[in-house]
Amino acid sequence: MKNKKEMVLPDKIPVFPLSNFIIFPEATVPLNIFEPRYLEMVDDCMKGPRMIGMVQPKEKLNISSPVLYEVGCLGKVTSFNETSDGRYLIVLKGLCRFRITDEVKNTKKYRECNVTFSEFKSDLENKKNEIKFSDLELIFKDIKTLFQRRGYLVNWEELQKQKLDQTINTLSMASPFSLEEKQALLETQNLNLRKEKLQEILKTYLVDNFSNTTIQ
Repeated sequence: MKNKKEMVLPDKIPVFPLSNFIIFPEATVPLNIFEPRYLEMVDDCMKGPRMIGMVQPKEKLNISSPVLYEVGCLGKVTSFNETSDGRYLIVLKGLCRFRITDEVKNTKKYRECNVTFSEFKSDLENKKNEIKFSDLELIFKDIKTLFQRRGYLVNWEELQKQKLDQTINTLSMASPFSLEEKQALLETQNLNLRKEKLQEILKTYLVDNFSNTTIQ
């Protein structure tokens, strides 16, 4: 993969609307593609720069063309496998967040949008850590409590071996938050603000869980 600063980012991208799912730059996620329209999208994607825009729909209803949030994240397909039953198993690596300017009218089964990356160019820079690991101690304490209450299994030792930005982003992606809360995390301008937003959201969940436990 090219140096991030040398990377040419497209003005028009295919978009994959996926509810309650976000990806950050440098994060990698596996995706199981099975709907015909998204199989077509991946087919077309693999013929070019292998880039797909991940974005959340605002509606939770299962409708064909939901209204989309304006901010998403561009990803690059780094691994591709086809299963015997015709599904595609891909790995997507986050590159840079974008803002949708308008949707493209097309005859394809999937949607395309014109986007701008201007306000998120810092995603392409190699930045020094904005926070210290000690800043994460309270987050780890709170999130471990929440995950234990929800029955989530997490390899905490492996998580703590990651770079600090990866740790914050992984927790933002994997935590059992609402669609709106994950979108708020995605739209934070920098890592420090994301850490603060993550702490803020965690507090509401722990207070709610404590209240529910007390009432019962």
